[in-house]
Amino acid sequence: MIRKESKKILKKLFRVNHFIVVSVILQLNTGCATKSETEYKFKNPELPIKERVDDLISHMTLSEKVSQMRYDAPAIERLGVPAYNWWNECLHGVARAGEATVFPQAIGMGSTWNAPLLFDVGTVISDEARAKHHGFIKENKRGIYQGLTFWTPNINIFRDPRWGRGQETYGEDPYLTSRMGVNFIKGLQGDDPKYLKVVATAKHFAVHSGPEKSRHEDNYHTSDRDLKETYLPAFEAAIKEANVQSVMCAYNRYRDEACCGSNLLLNDILRKEWGFDGYVVSDCWAINDFWEPNKHELVETPAEASALAVSRGTDLNCGDVYDPNLSDAVLKGLVDEDKVDQALSRLMEARFKLGMFDPEEMVSWSKISYDVVCSDKHYKLSEKTARESMVLLKNEDKLLPLKKDIKSIAVIGPNANAKQVLLGNYHGTPLNNITPLKAIQEKLPNTKVHYAKGSHIANGWPLLQPIPASALRNGDNIGLKGEYFDNKEWKGEPKVTRIDSVVDFIWVSEKPFENASSDSFSVRWTGKIVPEESGEYRIGLRASSAGKLFVNDSLRVDFKDDHEPKMRYLDMKLEVGKSYDVKIKYYNYHTDPQAQLVWSKLDEDLLSPAIEAAKNSEVVVLCLGLSPDIEGEEMPVVLDGFDKGDRSEISLPQSQITLLKEIHATGKPIVLVLMNGSALAINWADDNIPAILEAWYPGEFGGSAIADVLFGDYNPAGRLPVTFYKSVEDLPDFKSYDMTNRTYKYFKGEPLYPFGHGLSYTTFSYSKLEIPEEIKTDENIPVTVEITNTGDIKGDEVVQLYLSHDKKLDTDGPKHSLIGFERINLEAGETKKVSFSVTPKQYARITADGKQEIKSGSVQFHIGGKQPNSKNHETTQLMTKTIMINDK
Repeated sequence: MIRKESKKILKKLFRVNHFIVVSVILQLNTGCATKSETEYKFKNPELPIKERVDDLISHMTLSEKVSQMRYDAPAIERLGVPAYNWWNECLHGVARAGEATVFPQAIGMGSTWNAPLLFDVGTVISDEARAKHHGFIKENKRGIYQGLTFWTPNINIFRDPRWGRGQETYGEDPYLTSRMGVNFIKGLQGDDPKYLKVVATAKHFAVHSGPEKSRHEDNYHTSDRDLKETYLPAFEAAIKEANVQSVMCAYNRYRDEACCGSNLLLNDILRKEWGFDGYVVSDCWAINDFWEPNKHELVETPAEASALAVSRGTDLNCGDVYDPNLSDAVLKGLVDEDKVDQALSRLMEARFKLGMFDPEEMVSWSKISYDVVCSDKHYKLSEKTARESMVLLKNEDKLLPLKKDIKSIAVIGPNANAKQVLLGNYHGTPLNNITPLKAIQEKLPNTKVHYAKGSHIANGWPLLQPIPASALRNGDNIGLKGEYFDNKEWKGEPKVTRIDSVVDFIWVSEKPFENASSDSFSVRWTGKIVPEESGEYRIGLRASSAGKLFVNDSLRVDFKDDHEPKMRYLDMKLEVGKSYDVKIKYYNYHTDPQAQLVWSKLDEDLLSPAIEAAKNSEVVVLCLGLSPDIEGEEMPVVLDGFDKGDRSEISLPQSQITLLKEIHATGKPIVLVLMNGSALAINWADDNIPAILEAWYPGEFGGSAIADVLFGDYNPAGRLPVTFYKSVEDLPDFKSYDMTNRTYKYFKGEPLYPFGHGLSYTTFSYSKLEIPEEIKTDENIPVTVEITNTGDIKGDEVVQLYLSHDKKLDTDGPKHSLIGFERINLEAGETKKVSFSVTPKQYARITADGKQEIKSGSVQFHIGGKQPNSKNHETTQLMTKTIMINDK
């Protein structure tokens, strides 16, 4: 007790030298200065984790504690604590950590409506994550994207199609999102009774889905009903069912509190109501928004921001504000050191659960061989997932599937051969990039395939391709001189000097030069651009980490981005016969190095070759949609219809609409393939194009999945996880989080394609629906039904179960709500029985004050392959039955 009081007094007396004072006190109290590593209790794997964590923290100084609460935690060498970077990504495959199996974007996985499949996907991703992590450790690499704590899945509700990050979610429905999220998390975290496989992170908590450009300042309000019915269920399921170990708080405010400093969200709901015992991590640099001008401005200083965040329950800072400001906050009495200890305890418990302080041979997951990465087994699952994500929106006169014996086919569109469109955002680096064009060429070796881009992705946003060797010179050499350095500052003599015919590098399995470290190197390319045609050009540099582009000795592009590869560009007029000096200075300081010098002729006629290709073909496959280059997270993009990563219009870009109509005018049959991350208002196409396939951003095998569906090697059965609206005029204000007139539950208009919609090449019938006529309020409701494949070929059916309450009892409630689904496979003529057990929580209504309520009265059940009252779905049917609930 005396020592404890002395410690407090000394802290107050010697604040200026507090780091030294605290260190001395702790050494005196614990004797750590004389202990060997083996004497530390936290080193003993036989002891309970809580005891080990408490022991470790007891040996730390205040500054050491705070250092471990930033995402890039340094080593504490005197205690034998290695450095650890908490920032890792695996939204649809291990990201930014070298070669990896890349699955369809999350919205595509949501379209599978196959929750068990998401468990398998999570298992594969965590296998690769573990193999990579232990490979990095063997090379003594502990940097960003090399750890085991992954900031995924994104289980926010895709309430508005304008949100650029909606592609990262599983859709607009809380129940669908929760089932997909729970299975994915379980696959990631594993089932070992002692050790976590990886840590999953449910994000972004909570009430967060755009707009991107104002996320650092926005303050959202919802009714209690919307909060509990829409925005929280997926998070509750992640915690209570999947035992997710981490939650990431959001940038915005909710009910006047910053989400990363919200007593309501982080304490009352997350920990007290749900019993969450893991750790909370801030979104990146979100704590800075607490005090920075023109943002939340809740406090005046970084120390106050740190104190607020930690006192409310944000344990880990993605950013650097905690260190050293949190130490200052403790010494100023803004937050008690016990709060720091509590936060650090949660963090260290996660690291112990991952086995990071135990011998590798004790951790079962460490035995996963690196051979699993990009293995055939993993590739097959990625391709299976891509196939199951395909949603057939329309198939008039059964144009699909196409015959393989056609003599000629045109593959047209900006997305027909674009690799980036396969991947979406937050993606890994694949070894395969099978585009629709490539897959169709491989599937039809005896068919003449005519290819044309047809248009830019949007007016003002051309598709950039690597500048060819024919347009690059260095003296008498074709290409550019590349000087490669083993540091990131271009210092000293280059390790390698060579001529690179093009600058088009994604170094994955190969290093940029022999004995290079993929984590830290730099390259300087020099030479000249010699255009073969005059015109207006866009010249771009796509690079990981950082890049500078000089033209005629003038710095024209300069950017640093430590998150993922980005592209910056300049527009300029080039004249044939002239040469233009070019210099690129590129460096990389984490994995997945990438550098590309790209261009496009802005005034090039893309339309005429496309029309010619269509005229010379029997059928046209038109690949349109969006691109992760223009929809995504907080982007600098400002184009007509787009707004800093979000969209201001939900139609196709005008350049593609023009292409669509011109190709239609040729009179050739057209199959429209959409590749995008969010719903599109393709009204004209729906009226005029006979067959439409939604493919999303389908992963590295996406082109194969598309071709398999188009030519009948796979029968599509994906279902829309979002509503496709007809116009932005159908939508409420983007910043309003009120659910009125949003999503299938509350939308009052007629959608273009409804949530749950998706066609098949076969047909299904439903029969023998069995539900009790009456139940008591505390009873589960058994539901069984038989489904028969009434067509000629095998196929999957997605059985969807919806519930609607009596509108007399629930005037403001949803029209109906999804409460069950199952994807089944049926041979032609086969019948299967599907069963559901509906819990009281599922059939309860949410009252205005956010409470669950079950009253006597009738409820309706709707079961089939579609949503109640939906149109455009001729391949399946729906059955409805009303039952009585009795509270006596």
